[in-house]
Amino acid sequence: VMSSSSSSALEMEIFQYIDAHQSDFIKGLKEWVAVESDSVQPHLRREVMRMMALAADRLATLGASVNLVNLGSHQLPDGQVLPLPPVLLGELGKDPQNPTVCFYGHVDVQPAKKEDGWDTEPYTLTEINGVHLLIRNLYGRGATDNKGPVLAWINAVETFRALKIAMPVNFKFVIEGMEEAGSLGLEKLLEEEKQSFFSGVDYIVISDNLWLSNKKPALTYGSRGNACFSVEGGSKDLHSGTFGGIIHEPLLDLIALLDSLVDSTGRIQIPGIYDSVAALREEERKLYESIEFDLEEHRNNCGVKKFLYGTKEEILLHLWRYPSLSIHGIEGAFHEPGIKTVIPAKVIGKFSIRQVPHMDLSVVKKQVVEYLEGVFSKRNSPNKLKVSMPLGAKPWLADVDDLLYKAARRAIKTVFGEDPDFIRDGSTIPVARMFQTVTQKSVVMLPIGAADDGEHSQNEKISRHNYIEGTKLFAAFFLEISKLH
Repeated sequence: VMSSSSSSALEMEIFQYIDAHQSDFIKGLKEWVAVESDSVQPHLRREVMRMMALAADRLATLGASVNLVNLGSHQLPDGQVLPLPPVLLGELGKDPQNPTVCFYGHVDVQPAKKEDGWDTEPYTLTEINGVHLLIRNLYGRGATDNKGPVLAWINAVETFRALKIAMPVNFKFVIEGMEEAGSLGLEKLLEEEKQSFFSGVDYIVISDNLWLSNKKPALTYGSRGNACFSVEGGSKDLHSGTFGGIIHEPLLDLIALLDSLVDSTGRIQIPGIYDSVAALREEERKLYESIEFDLEEHRNNCGVKKFLYGTKEEILLHLWRYPSLSIHGIEGAFHEPGIKTVIPAKVIGKFSIRQVPHMDLSVVKKQVVEYLEGVFSKRNSPNKLKVSMPLGAKPWLADVDDLLYKAARRAIKTVFGEDPDFIRDGSTIPVARMFQTVTQKSVVMLPIGAADDGEHSQNEKISRHNYIEGTKLFAAFFLEISKLH
């Protein structure tokens, strides 16, 4: 273990190297963003394959041993069969004295087209001054989700090599190309590699989410699960002039069912749904007080006039540790321009419930089905009702007192000069739970992107500051992890 003065001298040397090589690191990101590795659209699957090969080459250049594991193919709803991109398993360093850190990231992206409302070409990394002159933003699809963070980690590893500094930890890499399309095949691979690739891994690091604020760093220790439901009824389309007023219309049944799910304050109306929600502990409540969260900034980031709640604490509690229900759409209803006087027959309503610890998916499903059947029976409708849950992902929660979180916190303090916010994520991050369940190792989520990065939306960006300081953060984190052993 190094003395603190030699350790800080080493950090200074590393940080100076990273600052001096900013333009190289940005050039690397520009090359990666230029690949249209959209895993959602079938015609771009070859680009995802190309991106996986680029990532493999990049790691091989570092001296890592790289294995691209073939996952076979998958069938689309239209019957088309597509090859799945391979998953990259990489390894660098096997010093038995060092801890082993496994980094997960993905190099596939969400769809993007200039005509969707981008100000720049989505696949051309473009540097533009931000609102504050000191902030320069790097715009491009994948800049923050997740090519920027993956490269920041690789840049940090490369810095140690370039300076001929002994690696403080052993590295393993899991990089995939299907995250935006549900990480097909990943869980099975993790299970298969549990005894081999993961046997020597001590810690798992994921950097695939954002800070809560635009300026203050964060560490993420939990995310909500998600249960998706569809409600179906009716059989054939009818004319409203011939049948309007004398039949039970399926769409009216469906709207009544959807309307019964949540009240105007956002509270879910399904009996028993809150029964298993973990009680709020005093020490957890204290974490919320110190969090930097600007209601105004958050409102501007999402473009709404007002929230359901007026205080920071209430908003964060309802976003992170209480369940929520959202209605997503109705399939089968007429939605084109103009008017069509049809009574739609087969209509399917779609909604989801974000669940939290300690809600049980099978119990949630039972509560939803029983409640909707009850509401439906009161309507005395002859239409058929079918409720199904096509998708369910569990919530994830880590221990903020874990040594790995303490190491991450110290690294953040070193680079950014302040303690991070400890945050949870209101959305679902299946990989965090997947890695924790399969490997039984400590998992930390260490984001480097800011709240206004716009992942998945038009004008996605990462600021030059976050990309470069994020690279320093990862380097400092390697040193902190080595001190744990």
